[in-house]
Amino acid sequence: MWFKHLHLYRLHGAPELDSTTLSDALQAHAAKPLGNADARRLGWTAPAGRLSGGQLLHEIQGQRLLSVLRQERLLPASVVKEEVDEQVADIEAREGRKVTRKEKTALKEQVTEALLPRAFVRSQKVDLWWDTRRHLIGINASSRTRAEDLLDLLRETLGSLKATPLSSQTLPIRAMTTWLGDPASRPADLQLGDQVELKAKGDDGVLRARQVDLDSDEIQQLLESGRQASKLAMSLEGRLSFVLHDDLALKSLRFGDALIEEADHADDGDDALARLETDFILMAQALSDDVARLIEWLGGENKQEPATPADA
Repeated sequence: MWFKHLHLYRLHGAPELDSTTLSDALQAHAAKPLGNADARRLGWTAPAGRLSGGQLLHEIQGQRLLSVLRQERLLPASVVKEEVDEQVADIEAREGRKVTRKEKTALKEQVTEALLPRAFVRSQKVDLWWDTRRHLIGINASSRTRAEDLLDLLRETLGSLKATPLSSQTLPIRAMTTWLGDPASRPADLQLGDQVELKAKGDDGVLRARQVDLDSDEIQQLLESGRQASKLAMSLEGRLSFVLHDDLALKSLRFGDALIEEADHADDGDDALARLETDFILMAQALSDDVARLIEWLGGENKQEPATPADA
C-alpha cells in the first residue's frame, strides 16, 4: 500500500471529528455501482478491500487512511464523432439541407447518452493520508486534477473543509535550481538522484534527462544559460527518494530498504489487515517527518490562509 505519488494539502481549521463520526460520514458517501447514465462517480471504499469487512477508515496514532473508488465510463470521442457524422450525413441526404451547429450539439448529447450504458467501466482506487496532528493531507494520485477530485468528495462528505496546496516560502523551482548548481548549498541529508527537468525562461521548451550525472559539466552549462530545474530527483538520507516537482508534488516515491525491512519483520501473524495497517503507519510517520524536513529546507511553510471561502 506504499504511496507512489504525493500531492500535499494544508488544512485550515479542520473539523475535530472522532473516528466514529467520520466513519458514519464516509458511509453516507460510500461507493455505489455506476449507473447506466453516469459517466463518472466517486465514492469512499475500504482501503483493505474485502479483508476489512467494508471498514472505510483506518486510524492509528492520529494517522488516517481513506480510499476513494473512482469509476468512469470509457467512451472515446472518436466513437461519438463517427456516430454523429453518420447521423448528420443521413439527415442531410434525406432532407436536402445542412445540419446546423446547434443540431449537431444536440445530436452529440443524444449519441453520448445512448452509448454510455454500453461503454466499458474503468475503476481505480486512490488512497488519501490524513495527518491529524500536523493538519496535513496527502493524496496518492498521479495528477493534481485527480487529487482535487478527492478533496471535493471529502468536502462534500464533511460539509465544509478548507484545504489549500502546501506551499513553501522558497519556490521549489528556485531551491532546486540552486541545489543543482551549487553542491555547497545542499542540505547535509540531501542527495541528488539521476533525473532532472530543465525549463527555459523563453520559448526553448523543456529538456528532460534520466540516468545522468546531475553534477556534470553539461548540466551546469545548461543552468548557466538560464534554465531552471522544474523537476529534480533526490533522496533524504536513503530513507525516501522521489522526484520533486515545481508545484511541491512528490512523484516516483521509493521508500528505503530499512523501512521496508522493518515492515516485513513486524509481527502481524500473517494477518493481511494487520500488515496493511503496519505498512501504513510506518509510511505515514516517515512521510510526516520527511515532508516537514523538506519544507524546512525550502525556507519554511508559507502559512497564508485563503482569503476567500472558495475552498469551503
